[in-house]
Amino acid sequence: MKLYQKAILLLLAIQVSTSMLAKPVEKEQKSSKNIVRTKTNLNKNWGYWPNNTKDITKVEASTSWTKINLPHTWNDKDVVDSEPGYRRSASWYKKELNIDELSSEVIYQLYFEGANITTKVYVNGQEAGGHVGGYLGFKIPINNFIKEGKNEILVRVDNSYNPEIIPSQQNDFFIYGGITRDVWLEKLPKNNIEKIKVTTPNVSEKKASLSVAVNVNDISANLHIKGIVKNPAGKLVTTKTVKAKAENNSLQFSTIKNPQLWDTENPQLYTLEIVLMKGDEVIDWVSEKVGFRWFEFKEHGPFYLNGKRLLLRGTHRHEEIAGDGAAMTNEQHRKDMQEIKEMGANFVRLAHYPQDPEVYKMCDSLGILVWDELSWSRGGVGNQTWKKNTKRLLKEMILQNQNHPSIIIWSMGNEIYWLPDFEDGNNPEKINPFLQELNDLSHELDPSRKTAIRKYYEGADIVDVFSPSIWSGWYSGSYKSYEKAVQKYKKEYPHFLHAEYGGSSHLGRHTENPVTGEGVIKSDGWEEEIVQTKVKNIAQIGDWSENYMVDLFDWHLRISENDPTFIGNAQWAFRDFATPLRPENDIPYMNQKGLTSRSGEPKDAYYVFKSYWAKEPFTYIESHTWKHRQGPEELARTVNVFSNCNKVEFFMNGKSLGVKEKDLTKFPASGLTWEVNFKEGENQLQSIGYAKDGEKVKDKLTVNYRYEKNGVAEALKLDYKKLENGNYLVTAIAEDENGLRCLDYEKKVYFQCLEGGKALKHQGTYQGSNIIAMANGKASIEVIPNPEGDFIVMSVLNQSFKGTYLKIPLK
Repeated sequence: MKLYQKAILLLLAIQVSTSMLAKPVEKEQKSSKNIVRTKTNLNKNWGYWPNNTKDITKVEASTSWTKINLPHTWNDKDVVDSEPGYRRSASWYKKELNIDELSSEVIYQLYFEGANITTKVYVNGQEAGGHVGGYLGFKIPINNFIKEGKNEILVRVDNSYNPEIIPSQQNDFFIYGGITRDVWLEKLPKNNIEKIKVTTPNVSEKKASLSVAVNVNDISANLHIKGIVKNPAGKLVTTKTVKAKAENNSLQFSTIKNPQLWDTENPQLYTLEIVLMKGDEVIDWVSEKVGFRWFEFKEHGPFYLNGKRLLLRGTHRHEEIAGDGAAMTNEQHRKDMQEIKEMGANFVRLAHYPQDPEVYKMCDSLGILVWDELSWSRGGVGNQTWKKNTKRLLKEMILQNQNHPSIIIWSMGNEIYWLPDFEDGNNPEKINPFLQELNDLSHELDPSRKTAIRKYYEGADIVDVFSPSIWSGWYSGSYKSYEKAVQKYKKEYPHFLHAEYGGSSHLGRHTENPVTGEGVIKSDGWEEEIVQTKVKNIAQIGDWSENYMVDLFDWHLRISENDPTFIGNAQWAFRDFATPLRPENDIPYMNQKGLTSRSGEPKDAYYVFKSYWAKEPFTYIESHTWKHRQGPEELARTVNVFSNCNKVEFFMNGKSLGVKEKDLTKFPASGLTWEVNFKEGENQLQSIGYAKDGEKVKDKLTVNYRYEKNGVAEALKLDYKKLENGNYLVTAIAEDENGLRCLDYEKKVYFQCLEGGKALKHQGTYQGSNIIAMANGKASIEVIPNPEGDFIVMSVLNQSFKGTYLKIPLK
């Protein structure tokens, strides 16, 4: 089945499985009395005003509104512009809400899936409610403030520096301000099902039990709660009815025979319908997806899902993307998780905060296990207000997300002792009692999941699962020390799951001899230090080439895939993301540790992971962004092919160089390597992978090779091509005095559109950054032409080259 067909089917499945929604959006579920539960999306047609006033009268009088749609952030571009810092202040949003008819039997409320970071909501000039803390949903009851006809909704959102609200703003990621997720108008019957909590106390291959706690608002006489369970095919399994009480309503389905289990390969989802009834009359109705599974972390051993050992193959996800920042659409969320699954991952750590509801739905549907994380990241422990906010946010995270079968871990935080926001906030004697409170609260709210924390050793024995810091080959030591670190921590911690490993790479940068640090660094280390000036590591002295990261990940995966007692690990991170802490990077303010660029272009390392994990047969010649190489005439070069096929055949200029079998114990590329002697000029490379079912998959690559080594860069040359979207791609090439491209030139260049268009900058990408380091003597930027212009004038420069100019005719 083609990828787009799979995607369409998946989207249909997600629409069907929407949690706690009686019917599709804007459709009504009616009873004999026309009682309504609806959920209407309010994302369209908002006004936006970037002003931090608190005076509601000034807001109501303002005429400076810009029309926008949600999700929205005011930091979509300024986080990666050339100016240090980003706007941390307040802004206002305005929405006209039309209500044709009001009913005293209906509860009206606004539901915000997330706004960063402190929110106040006003309805018709009156404060209706608010929320402190980002990344989590909250509701605002509005019955007392609305009227029939037009209503004005005003929302003040503030992401100003506030040490009393997690996460600390000393983190390696931006705290985007705005209404960054969907907003809904919910209309509920007065007698309504407020919430259901689903647990599966006993699950085996032969039978399962299902327990449902139901909260009902405004109990009246003769109300009953009916539960309906349907299997993944939609067929009725069982029903149960109980009399509704003011509290502690419970439905117990004790025996569901031969359950279709939820796992990472076949994430079978049952449907649970909860109906509130008065006699035969339906008062309210909600639905939830249910997965039957059980899991276990073996003491000093591996992870088991449904009684079978499962190696956790993971990555991390930050909630942001080029151009939009954290204001991602549901389609973008779904695409992210689909790509993570296609890579072969079965586990994701959501870093470092709860994420959009669509992400959890996707993980349920795709079969991706989840480490969900409280946003206590850095900053240490705070004052009493800080503690109150933090405990409340943990409670909200668990209560909002606990019905998702994909979640196996509630994380209490990350690097919590680093860079304290309060005096003595990094003191373990202060941190540990509060960490214990959080851990106890988590187990009280949800005894079925494990708790975890990363990189806080003094609290390792408080939580169930612990991840120390292992950055072998990047922040400390050589990547060849990874196995030593794994064996050490498996013995030291009963449930050791390794979160975060990897390093930075600049897409398109390649080298024949990657810097490994051998002879320069201490090879046995792996711990990341807070202050990097005290240590020498690859992060500092490395070349940030794709080649080095390919080797590093290949080595790590070879170790983890061949260790039968290892729980697993999670690579950091799936996609490049913006950060205030890295202005000096090759793309300023970008954390470039992603397997893809910020806009989603895969780096070579992405295919390394696919070669170990992916199901769909493929083969990939390293590297499609390394088409220009140089070296002595008689020097053989090693070409790696990454594939998940058992056998691969390699061709050079039409001649087969032999078939090799994939061997996971071999390094590099699981033994799929060939020594080749390039001829000068064009070389045609081809790989053919032979899958188990006889299917053949192919990859082709043209490499331009030269025997003459370039000299010192003497000039920057500009060229362009017109793109299919009507824009222009302007490319700068560093050349020596003989016109040879300087494949070793890596310094930053600065693009500027002087006339006739606008450079697509502030994207944090390889064709959307006006300040960018060259990759093998090359850098590009996309330019949007003026519709009525005659030509575009571009310049590129740096300290060595004072300016090169290019005039692009448009007519």
